[in-house]
Amino acid sequence: MDLKQIHDLIKVVNKSNIGEISIEDKDGKVTIKQKEDKITVTSAPAQTVYASAPAAPSAAAPVASAPAAAPAADNLITIKSPMIGTFYRRASPDKPLLAEEGTEVSAGKVVCIIEAMKLFNEIESEIKGTIVKVLVEDASPVEYDQPLFLVQPA
Repeated sequence: MDLKQIHDLIKVVNKSNIGEISIEDKDGKVTIKQKEDKITVTSAPAQTVYASAPAAPSAAAPVASAPAAAPAADNLITIKSPMIGTFYRRASPDKPLLAEEGTEVSAGKVVCIIEAMKLFNEIESEIKGTIVKVLVEDASPVEYDQPLFLVQPA
């Protein structure tokens, strides 16, 4: 499926009351979900979808227990994944970590990279503060809205 066909599907879903549509062909699978007047497009090769689906829940289980283990975390703010993809802590293998525990961040500072559909998306902090905990391992699959970092606001 080419990009023009995906854009046409987005327009059809946007104009209709369809909540979600999935299309699969020999090249892969495309899922378009409509949520609160926004459309999310997810696409991946078919074998990757099946391989990463079981890994995501097991990776999410330790993440859910980490914030609960810190009882004084009431004032911490969570930076969450805005998309499905692969989480990277470095811009490239030979570069330093973008953010680690103790790193001071400000609004607009890149804290990680999420690869989705062969595109590397820079994820920026929306708040100023200090990273207290990194909740995801490097090169791990992440889900939409999955917590990535805990930040102590400044």
